[in-house]
Amino acid sequence: MSSEPGRQAPALRLAGVRKAFRAEARAVQALDGVDLTAERGVITGLVGPDGAGKTTLMRLTAGLLRPDAGQLEAGGIDVRAEPLAVQAALGYMPQHFGLYGELSVQENLDLYADLQGVPRSERRTRYAELTQMTGLAPFPRRLAGRLSGGMKQKLGLACTLVGYPEVLLLDEPTAGVDPVSRRELWTIIDRLVRERGMSVLLATAYLDEAERCHRVSVLHEGRVLGHGPPAAFSDPLAGRIYAATAPDLGKRDLEQRLGACDAALDAVVSGDRVRVVLAAGADTEALRTAVPGVELAAVAPRFEDGFMALLRAEQPARRQPELAGDYRDAASTAGPVIRVEGLQRRFGAFQAVKGVDFEVGAGEVFGLLGANGAGKTTTFRMLCGLLPASGGQLSVAGHDLRRAAAAARARIGYMSQRFALYANLTVRQNLRFFARIYGLRGATQRARMAWALDAFDLAPVADTDSLQLPLGYRQRLALACALMHEPDILFLDEPTSGVDPLARRAFWHWINALSQRGVTVLVTTHFMAEAEYCDRLAIMADGRILALDTPAAIKARTASEAAPAPDMETAFIALIEQAREGGEAAA
Repeated sequence: MSSEPGRQAPALRLAGVRKAFRAEARAVQALDGVDLTAERGVITGLVGPDGAGKTTLMRLTAGLLRPDAGQLEAGGIDVRAEPLAVQAALGYMPQHFGLYGELSVQENLDLYADLQGVPRSERRTRYAELTQMTGLAPFPRRLAGRLSGGMKQKLGLACTLVGYPEVLLLDEPTAGVDPVSRRELWTIIDRLVRERGMSVLLATAYLDEAERCHRVSVLHEGRVLGHGPPAAFSDPLAGRIYAATAPDLGKRDLEQRLGACDAALDAVVSGDRVRVVLAAGADTEALRTAVPGVELAAVAPRFEDGFMALLRAEQPARRQPELAGDYRDAASTAGPVIRVEGLQRRFGAFQAVKGVDFEVGAGEVFGLLGANGAGKTTTFRMLCGLLPASGGQLSVAGHDLRRAAAAARARIGYMSQRFALYANLTVRQNLRFFARIYGLRGATQRARMAWALDAFDLAPVADTDSLQLPLGYRQRLALACALMHEPDILFLDEPTSGVDPLARRAFWHWINALSQRGVTVLVTTHFMAEAEYCDRLAIMADGRILALDTPAAIKARTASEAAPAPDMETAFIALIEQAREGGEAAA
């Protein structure tokens, strides 16, 4: 694998790399003969479904694991022969970067400078550049544990960069951060490549981010399915991509109808329309037959279309669950099922929520959005009865949460941001535990457990500890646990953070089916394309609601000459920036 004389070695090179793990009594082939080259001075994206092998590849490249077979080079260094030299030359930011919450921003930087052997004479200059670049310069004494999610990610990146590595490995650096912070992180990454010639390997679950990379590798079940510029994946689909609308169907229902058509390789809500990828050899007449009156407009392909076409060939669409149960008909329920008036929450002198008002109707999918630290998760926890309100009124399913929280919780299903599963319990044991918590016994409990294992395709992993499951499986298990008692209202706190596009599509199919059965859904998300699925949105900043309306109305509100037809992410960022500018002007 040595380079030709006079030629600089690529940033990363893997040849025939294999890695297997033992999971209980079976072997799991995480990487199966991977060949990959990442050139210097470019951003190489790494995408694939959960369990594809992305994190394993990252850890092998960083010298933290040894391959079973194959060769790896990083910056011209043989990783197997010199793992410590590789670790000194690389910067690696894993999914859960090891910041020390009880240390300040400055103390975390000092710690990582010590670990990376940065000379003390160079530290002041490096700190100044990194904190200026990440926006952390005003907060050197703030404890890392008190930073917002986006600021923590930026501090993690600064700590990774303090040794000025030639090659930077980033494992889903934007998972769980809001669109404003995501944009800021990408500005930093682009600057590092442009000004320093840094080489970046970046794993991501966001396909719009993959489209920003110079090269992309698609992994599936430990194999590389494709490698090249993003256009190499999208261009072959020209003439097979359509934006669909139907006058008598909502976008979620239209997506479901088109997705069930054999002629559609993929269907996903995109703004106020449904984006459809035609299967090879299919024509639009099949779509018109499946959905009479559907209107189709040809649109240009994008990387996500190519990714989905590639993955569908390997992994057909998952069977969707039958939602058997005594769910109510949304049309039979009058009035709001969630009512919030003047809601407040204080933590000592700090006021996290400042007089929030909104209502949610039966069967509605309602999105609660906001930048990190906006107060949305605090609002969410108060609505679930997990946190008492400091002021205001809130009722759920007709129960005043300040007086009858237990009665309200019996009507609620809750899926937390961090998947409140018991890591050392198996899938089956988790389902049984949650069934008992919700008061299910005997034949009823057994029937609901059997339903969950079958409906969410969990039977093959029923006796696997939840800690050992890929993220997509944990998400399915968490949702199944939340639905064990057939709740009227479902609270979902960033349920698809870091989840791959295949799992995200399946998840929203389930939510749509629940909504059709009359279940009210309140969801928080940082993924703006996902917000398009909601009937209405409330966008929060600094503890207040900035906008409360349909996605289409919110986008229209933020339209400008520069962006006459903004997407949801552009609209969100515009609202947040307007709020910040207003706050700075008031100060």
